[in-house]
Amino acid sequence: MNEKLTQVLNKQKQQMQEPDKTEDDIIQLVGFIIGDEEYAIPILSIQEIIKPLEYTRVPQVPPYVLGVFNLRGDVIPLIDLRRKFKLEPKNETNETRYIVMKNDDNIAGFVIDRLTEAIRIKRSRIDPPPETIASDTGLVYGIGKRDESMLTVLKVDALLKRDF
Repeated sequence: MNEKLTQVLNKQKQQMQEPDKTEDDIIQLVGFIIGDEEYAIPILSIQEIIKPLEYTRVPQVPPYVLGVFNLRGDVIPLIDLRRKFKLEPKNETNETRYIVMKNDDNIAGFVIDRLTEAIRIKRSRIDPPPETIASDTGLVYGIGKRDESMLTVLKVDALLKRDF
């Protein structure tokens, strides 16, 4: 093999072992407000964001599970994130939305107070959660640092984990 070809093959091998992080270093999130705090989840975990729909209550579920709703023939549980985070319940407003999240076969709708924005943040600007938070619920992926504020990045798989 000539030397040039060997160099190209070695470079490709190195890139496969250590992928170029220029593009992968950016995480795309969707931000939303619950109470006075801003949270975010990866954009690829969102199936859709919809205005509130009529839902049916279900007996013997935790208080944060409001019930189920029908989304194009699929019956989906509806979880109030205010109640799940132990905040006071709040009446729906014209900014209230349901975020339908999906991870593998798990799917659920989550009530949020309002959407903020699509967020692009470097992975290096997301710190792991403090140990006190991580051991508590396991819902927090990390704390994102932005120039003007911080936001809590949530784990979608932990949010979708069924405990009811």
